[in-house]
Amino acid sequence: MAFGQDLVGAVTSQLLVGLSRAMILFVVSAGLSFVLGVLRVPNIAHGSLYMIGAFAAFTITALFGQALPGFWLALILAPLAVAVVGLILERALLSHLYQREHLMLILFTFGIMLILNDLVKIGWGAEYRSIVPPDNLTGSLTIGDLPLPRYNLFLLIVGPIVAVAMWLFVNRTRIGKISRAAAVDREMVGVLGINVSWVFAAAFVIGCFLAGLGGALIAPTTSITLGMDRTVIMDTFLIVTIGGLGNIWGALIGSLIFGLTQSLGLLLWPQFAVVFPYAAVVLVLLARPKGLLRSVW
Repeated sequence: MAFGQDLVGAVTSQLLVGLSRAMILFVVSAGLSFVLGVLRVPNIAHGSLYMIGAFAAFTITALFGQALPGFWLALILAPLAVAVVGLILERALLSHLYQREHLMLILFTFGIMLILNDLVKIGWGAEYRSIVPPDNLTGSLTIGDLPLPRYNLFLLIVGPIVAVAMWLFVNRTRIGKISRAAAVDREMVGVLGINVSWVFAAAFVIGCFLAGLGGALIAPTTSITLGMDRTVIMDTFLIVTIGGLGNIWGALIGSLIFGLTQSLGLLLWPQFAVVFPYAAVVLVLLARPKGLLRSVW
């Protein structure tokens, strides 16, 4: 009986970790998917913006304290700081290249990624940093006989909120509807007298904001360091690919597949746990080469 309870507890705990990681991946993937859907820009620098969000969160909590209100300010100000960086990049550089082919855009955003990584190294150095969440998100919450980490439960709340907020923005707001129209026919939107350039700028800034939010959310769960952008950009591109390019709900489903298969791998075969999510991606693409949900491309 005790063994069975321990097994259930271990499985539940591991699944919770997988779901919470999936929610962070979704927040970052949603931003990348939105930019892909509206601008048709495969932004390789998206992972660097995520890393800047994590470092910015560290700086804000260092200024205002690890507990209240520093952590909550970091969740607001760090994504806003990344959004400002995104606006500068879009207005100064990216806005002149939207008509270029995708290979050119990939190479260009890859160059931006290298520049941003060097700027992060200059600004914050190469040392490992960390953040401690506030007291009300530390420790575990016991449900039944199962202790569940509070911060992981918090992430399970944030992910659906972001998903619903993005759906409402795209389908219920004027700028969201214009963004959808511009994704289909940007010339026609321009003919109607709408400044498409600023619509694209807004879409890119929203994507950057979500990247920064993902970085701020991941900060209390891992070391903040140079190079943390590389894994996340590869994972998020795979997620938006299997979910359907530009499809927000597809990004959510892809993130759940990624997070849960990784947790399953840790339970079944820990030495090769990293392989499980990528094997799931291969299986999904073999069954549905265009992704699980409709692509906007």
